[in-house]
Amino acid sequence: MSNIVNDFCINIATANGTGSQSANLILLQSFFDMGIPSSGKNLFPSNISGLPTWYIIRVSDNGYQAPGNFTHIQVLFNKDTWEEDLAALDPGTVVIWNTDSKMPMTREDVISYPVPMTKIARTLNAKLARMVANVIYVGVIAELLDIDQEVLNEAISKQFGGKAKAIELNAEAARLGREYARENLTKIDPYLVESRESEGDEFFIEGNEALALGSIFGGIQVLAWYPITPSSSVAEGIINWLPELRDKDGKATYAIIQAEDELAAAGMIIGAGWAGARAMTATSGPGISLMQEFIGLSYFAEIPCVFWDVNRVGPSTGLPTRTQQGDLTMLYESSHGDTLHIVLIPGTVEECFEFGWKAFDVSERYQTPVMGFSDLDLGMNRWACKGFEYPDTPMDRGKVLLTKKQMDAIENYGRYRDVDGDGIPYRTLPGSGLDPILYRGTGHDEDGTYSEKPDVYFKLMARLKRKIMNSADNLPVPLFREEEECEVGIVYYGSMENIIQEIDDILEETGRKVSQCRVRALPLHSEVKEFMERHETIIVLEVNRDGQLNGIMRKEMPTELLTRIHSVAYSDGLPPRATQYADMILNVLEEVGV
Repeated sequence: MSNIVNDFCINIATANGTGSQSANLILLQSFFDMGIPSSGKNLFPSNISGLPTWYIIRVSDNGYQAPGNFTHIQVLFNKDTWEEDLAALDPGTVVIWNTDSKMPMTREDVISYPVPMTKIARTLNAKLARMVANVIYVGVIAELLDIDQEVLNEAISKQFGGKAKAIELNAEAARLGREYARENLTKIDPYLVESRESEGDEFFIEGNEALALGSIFGGIQVLAWYPITPSSSVAEGIINWLPELRDKDGKATYAIIQAEDELAAAGMIIGAGWAGARAMTATSGPGISLMQEFIGLSYFAEIPCVFWDVNRVGPSTGLPTRTQQGDLTMLYESSHGDTLHIVLIPGTVEECFEFGWKAFDVSERYQTPVMGFSDLDLGMNRWACKGFEYPDTPMDRGKVLLTKKQMDAIENYGRYRDVDGDGIPYRTLPGSGLDPILYRGTGHDEDGTYSEKPDVYFKLMARLKRKIMNSADNLPVPLFREEEECEVGIVYYGSMENIIQEIDDILEETGRKVSQCRVRALPLHSEVKEFMERHETIIVLEVNRDGQLNGIMRKEMPTELLTRIHSVAYSDGLPPRATQYADMILNVLEEVGV
């Protein structure tokens, strides 16, 4: 039997609220601290404590981060899903199972490692046995995979943040699990881990926390929010970090308001934006739905503010703890009537930070709401990060008049007059002493005076669209990886970034070479069109049912390019799997004869 080193998937089946998340993160952190590329996906229930939860760890020297096609090591801990989890395994899968669950091992074609996890945990602490038992399987896995005990202890210390009693208890639980495996199990599986050279000062961070930090460095002054999965940890991150990073002479230089609902939160940040503050809210699709009328107000009255949507699965309540890219079109065209918004789309935790601060600059430069678009997979899972690039330029406050001298320098000033021809008027702030400070959400002329004249409305709406479309080439530039003399181009966005390399490798094994373009903002940058012109076949990858970016491209790209565009869209609530998309890409290429 030859060893398989640093190339496997672990699926841990437990129940929500039993302490399994801490145990799973200890395991993930151990791999990371050994310098092994690894990722974790938490599939947790949306209802109540005690329901099934799964945690998938991908260990891959190639750096692959998707869940993978096969479970190589299965931990069976939850009797409610026991039969289903066991039935789904391929022959030869390693199964580490809790004999105290009183559930049978009905498979003879798997590698079975029975462990009395709860019984061992009771020898440590009878009251906490249900939770401590999770760390028993961590110790068992550590012994079987040959994870150094010192590495494991360090991961336990990080997980429990210096709490001595918790560290001592869990370290002993891991040691006992390891000891049981050493004395009672005969290893007959091929899976092992080996340390790798670390790339330096990397660390784990969730996308939502990176976004929170980026927002703070972007100068956030007002946060108004209402809790909703999976965006709540954005607000919680801001709340946790602001007292440390934004305090002057013992006084807070910010305001945080937990509103009574999402609609109220939207109204609050629009009011703050009108007053000149940098204001944002974080929500998910259902919250954006409730905010529609206020979003239209901020667009029409031209008030800067920032909305972050951490996408979950819809429609309606949908699958609130699963991931999707189903809100893209809604964000781009939020509200009734003719509206169009700038959308920033990070694909990594580094970009969550970067776009967190850039969103404020863009919003104030173009005097419009800016939509940030993340998702549960990127936002609530931990990702390896090499550090953040901090803003090194002054904040872009846009066309703000603060003195009478500045106003006098503008001939025939009007709040909504396009003086420079770029579609962006000048604005004043309340308290500056400059008139007018009126922002109007009903029909208005260039001076801000109420008007329902057809020609006035037509010109106003044309200017608003021109302003947004003109922003395209000043937004984050698409990222490209192009092959020479390659006819096929892949267009994708967001957290699809984390599986694109694996997709590329799978396609290359079939003899296919593709170029890649990752869209990072809407409206579409002019370089997206140029990318399309260089490739005869364009395939748009998305984690939604209807191919929403595909639809946007078909509306905005020249007619002669439309026959080149093909959609590969799929959504089942789980993070995207590379082989699934690679197979669909190959089907498209076969259909078009490429």
